[in-house]
Amino acid sequence: MTLAIALDILREARSRRWIIALWGLSTLALVVVALGLRLEVVDGALAATRLFGSTLRTDVRAVDVALRPLYLAVSYIVFYGGALLGIVATADFAPTLLAPGRIEQLLARPVRRWEVLAGTFLGVEALVLAGAAYGGAGVAALLYLKTGILNPGPVVAALGVAVAFAPVYAAMLLSVVVARSAALSGGAGLLLLAAGLVAGQRTPLAELFHEGASRAVFLGLTALLPRLSAIATIGARLAEAQPVSAGPAAALVAGTLAFAFGLLAVAIARFERKDY
Repeated sequence: MTLAIALDILREARSRRWIIALWGLSTLALVVVALGLRLEVVDGALAATRLFGSTLRTDVRAVDVALRPLYLAVSYIVFYGGALLGIVATADFAPTLLAPGRIEQLLARPVRRWEVLAGTFLGVEALVLAGAAYGGAGVAALLYLKTGILNPGPVVAALGVAVAFAPVYAAMLLSVVVARSAALSGGAGLLLLAAGLVAGQRTPLAELFHEGASRAVFLGLTALLPRLSAIATIGARLAEAQPVSAGPAAALVAGTLAFAFGLLAVAIARFERKDY
C-alpha cells in the first residue's frame, strides 16, 4: 500500500496543470539556452563562447577546464532551484490528502496509517528527484552536444536535491499532521532549508560569535541539523572534477537521511494518535 499511495501522489501531480507548466517552463529554458549558446570547440579546446550573439570569452582553453565554472554554477542552480521549486510544488499535497472526507475514505481501506505518510513521502521524493534530474540531465546533454564532453555533475546535483529534500519534506509532513495547512507546510520546509544551509556553514559562521556561551549555543543547535549546503558543495566539487572524500560524504548523506527518517517517525507517531 505504501507504493500504491506513492503512485497516487505521482498521478495527482501529473493531473495538476501548474506542475505541468513548471515542466514546460524548464523545457522552454533549456531550448532557449540551446539556441542562444554557441561554443566554438577546436581540437578539444574552447576557442570562443557566445550567448545570444554576445562574445563572452575569446581565449583558447581546454574545454573541460573552461567549462568548470559553468558546471559549478549549474550544479548550484539545480540544487537550490530544485529544492525551492520542490517546496512550492508539494506544499499542498499532504494537506489535500489529509483533508476531511478524503482521509476518512482512505483510512477505510485496508491501509495502515504509517503507510499513508510513508507513501506520501516516497511519492514526493520521487517527484522532486524526477524534476531535478530532468533539469540536470537536460543541461548535461545540451553541453555534451555542443562540446562532446559528458559531465555528470548536474545529474549528481539532482541526486543531492533528493537527499537534501528528504528532511525538508519530513518537516513539512510533520507540520501538516500538527495543523493541516499548505502555508504552514511550505513555511516549515523553507525554515528547515534555511537552517540546513546555515548548518552547512556552521564552522565559518561560528567565528562571527564571541567566544563563550553564544558560540557554544550556536554550535550546539546547528550540530543537530542536517548540513544541506554541504551536500550542495559536494555536488559542485564533483561537477568541477575536484576530489571528494568518500567517507565524510557518505557520513553526511547518512546523517541527513537519519534526520529525515527521525522527523518522519515523529510525524507517524503523532498521526497514529489522531482521530478521524
